[in-house]
Amino acid sequence: MHPESWQLTDDLDDFLARAGGFLRSRPALHTVPLTVTDTLRRHGQRFHGADAPLFGTLTAADGTVVAALFWTPPSGLYLTPVTARQADALAERLAGLGHRLPEACAERDSAAEFARAWQRRTGVTARVRRRERLYRLGEPTPPSPAPRGRPRVAGPADRDLLIRWYGEFARAIGEGAGRDAGAWADGRLSYGGVTLWEAADGTPLAMAGATREIAGQVRVAPVYTPPGLRGRGYAGAVTAEVSRAARAAGAAEVLLFTDLANPTSNALYQRLGYREVADFTVWGFGA
Repeated sequence: MHPESWQLTDDLDDFLARAGGFLRSRPALHTVPLTVTDTLRRHGQRFHGADAPLFGTLTAADGTVVAALFWTPPSGLYLTPVTARQADALAERLAGLGHRLPEACAERDSAAEFARAWQRRTGVTARVRRRERLYRLGEPTPPSPAPRGRPRVAGPADRDLLIRWYGEFARAIGEGAGRDAGAWADGRLSYGGVTLWEAADGTPLAMAGATREIAGQVRVAPVYTPPGLRGRGYAGAVTAEVSRAARAAGAAEVLLFTDLANPTSNALYQRLGYREVADFTVWGFGA
């Protein structure tokens, strides 16, 4: 018997029964699979797209789960940290089943190992699409002075605004295709998951979202300011408020991702008290 084996399934409950403890063992590093699977559990497995998701676990000979993945088409594969051998075994398995991945995201070294293996197994070209950094909130440091305005949790009357802003955000980071902004807005509104920074007259100026708390962690996402309103401190103010609210509600860890190609946002979040956890890379496959 091979000492490790990948098990694939389209059954979310089966996946969580096997992988739940593993994912919760490192809630910061596993924030994305924790929050995505929680969303699928609450809203249905096709929340992110028309095609059924795929889930997987890598199990050692003693039955211990040592890695996990999920794939919610049309988005890419998301993989927890793996070795080169484990990445190659997964690439061989997925390629053998005829899967065509648009992209894959993982911790930096694991992502590179999988991209090399996928290119070798399929012949497709692998290119880096985005480099990201995961941060954890340390000692909160709200912006001072704060910009004019005030925070407000978004409500049903803001739905059209959230749909528009989320669509603009998704397109700006290259993830607009296949995403249902209406479903996203409804999901966030169901638990007060978006905060707006608004002017004194009630005009919305920026937004910051936050995932539900799971395994003690909350991830701030997305943060968006329309182009004409940037550079005035609104993003920092609304992020600081969402971070404060998450801590006040009992989250042990408050997290967020940044695009490493954007030095402005990375510097901003560090000024707010966020500290580096790990780097991640998104690799694209094909044209």
